[in-house]
Amino acid sequence: MGLLQLLKSQFLCHLIICYVFLVSGLIINLLQLCTLPVWLVSKQLARRINIRLAYCISSQMVAILEWWSGTECTLYTDPKSYPLYGKENAIVVLNHAFEIDFLCGWTFCERFGVLGSSKVLAKKQLAYVPIIGWMWYFLEIVFCKRKWEEDRRTVNESLEKLRDYPENFWFLLYCEGTRFTPKKHQVSMQVAESKGLSKLKYHLLPRTKGFWVTVQSLRGTAAAVYDSTLNFRNNEMPTLLGLLNGKKYHADLYVRRIPLELIPEDEKECAEWLHKLYQEKDSFQEHYAKTGRFPGPIMSPPRRPWSLINWLFWSCLLLYPLGLLLTQLISSGSVFTIVASVAVCSAAPFCPNVT
Repeated sequence: MGLLQLLKSQFLCHLIICYVFLVSGLIINLLQLCTLPVWLVSKQLARRINIRLAYCISSQMVAILEWWSGTECTLYTDPKSYPLYGKENAIVVLNHAFEIDFLCGWTFCERFGVLGSSKVLAKKQLAYVPIIGWMWYFLEIVFCKRKWEEDRRTVNESLEKLRDYPENFWFLLYCEGTRFTPKKHQVSMQVAESKGLSKLKYHLLPRTKGFWVTVQSLRGTAAAVYDSTLNFRNNEMPTLLGLLNGKKYHADLYVRRIPLELIPEDEKECAEWLHKLYQEKDSFQEHYAKTGRFPGPIMSPPRRPWSLINWLFWSCLLLYPLGLLLTQLISSGSVFTIVASVAVCSAAPFCPNVT
């Protein structure tokens, strides 16, 4: 293990990363709160401000994946579709099999410049969670209660409000509704058998109603559906803790652009279309399992420096006064303070064994 890798695995480094994220996140949430009066004057200006404030939060997590752990992302896609990414509104359909697949989705957004304006469908309870939840509230994220009759109206009304959104956005959607596990897969395939649907090997049955409402609500606003299938090389199952420890992964993402007008408007036909889409996604995963790659040519969207610059900015801004405070405490001559500081620093290297 090299010196840099050893440093990345230390609990003290993880503590510093979490400190910067939490404090900067609360500061940004406060700044977002200050944009409320701006909404009364100019809704579009308030939206543009919140897009950039949200980027300051979400890009820190992307920076951990791209710059701290050095995880590589390879994109398989049609060269004719590639120039359109980031230039249009889109619905991004993602598989949900990994702990960090949401972060890979954000990285995909970051590479094409739509991270700050990206949207998701989230549980209502998350709106009350500081930092991420509050950030999403000001980004006009769609929150649902998972009660279909209420959610149908809520999702439709929320998405209708995005028709005049001032910048391009991607709506990230996990049609499976929950992360893939062997137990959930077994139950899902029992449901498929009872309904006479084709069984899937690598996915859960998609939830068609939410997808249909999303597509119908964004017709005329979004140009396409980006069918995205994610996998990791060497059968690895990456974790957030692995990223914090500086472990490097290699993600492969297969993306197909499907114009929205090709998706049926009728609810039943749209459901059938989505089930067929997931059968195709399953075949892509099978191809990956056999060959170690997805079909089609490889494109290489470059890492942008802005997530790293933002991360370094907040780190310098917040660690400098903390360093001054610690220096003053130690220089005060208090035996207790000095002993406590030495004890914390000495214990830090052993904390990973506890976690």
